[in-house]
Amino acid sequence: MNDPLIHQAAADGYKNAADTYVRGRPDYPAEVDSWLREELGLKPGRVAVDLGAGTGKFTRRLLATGAQVIAVEPVAAMRARLAAALPEAQALNGTAEAIALKDASVDVLVCAQAFHWFASTAALDEIQRVLKPGGKLALVWNLRDDRVPWVAHLDSIVNALQGDTPRYYTGAWRQAFPHPGFGPLHEQHFSQGHSGTPEDVIFNRVRSTSFIAALPQAERDAVDRQIAALIASEPQLRGKSQITVPYETAAFYTVRQG
Repeated sequence: MNDPLIHQAAADGYKNAADTYVRGRPDYPAEVDSWLREELGLKPGRVAVDLGAGTGKFTRRLLATGAQVIAVEPVAAMRARLAAALPEAQALNGTAEAIALKDASVDVLVCAQAFHWFASTAALDEIQRVLKPGGKLALVWNLRDDRVPWVAHLDSIVNALQGDTPRYYTGAWRQAFPHPGFGPLHEQHFSQGHSGTPEDVIFNRVRSTSFIAALPQAERDAVDRQIAALIASEPQLRGKSQITVPYETAAFYTVRQG
């Protein structure tokens, strides 16, 4: 049975798509490494939590700072993939509303590609509980740059199927702020490109989207056909063995008041 606090699209889609997620998701730009150290203060001796860690793509960036890293992920298939790939991180089962850590035990808690799933008062109360006074909550998202026309077309194919699935781009997650005990949100943006084969950076990226992965096979096949038609119609994509999808990375943090 799925945890009632986990959206059905996440519980079903990510359970079925852990491997596709690894192949299809972009990494994060190099500027994020400096941001983690300079803005969030991560270094050896600090404790960082990756909440909603998935398969550990952002966990690697946290480990690179030298901090002690705890990865919290409720979907078993994703957590198993993370634990196997990154044994130096402690992998815990848990949700944003139930983090199995002591009060005021964490210096930095990061939600990468995740906060939109649990942007609620209950989650922020629990995050506030585990953060030390002066600790930081950080929110990070990679988003395709839809200022490029073919990217906007790709997004329209995906977005038509989202239903009630929470998404970063809608901005609904911002309604969780302001929240008592947290200061204002500080915001930065970085640009990057996700380069690789069309199979990985377009098809597998879309297939790894929670609500796409949760569809019946026939409907997933129909999405693949729409994407193939888009590629065939776009001179920048047609016939290319390697392509680059433009992305913007949005990074936010807020300080837990002491």
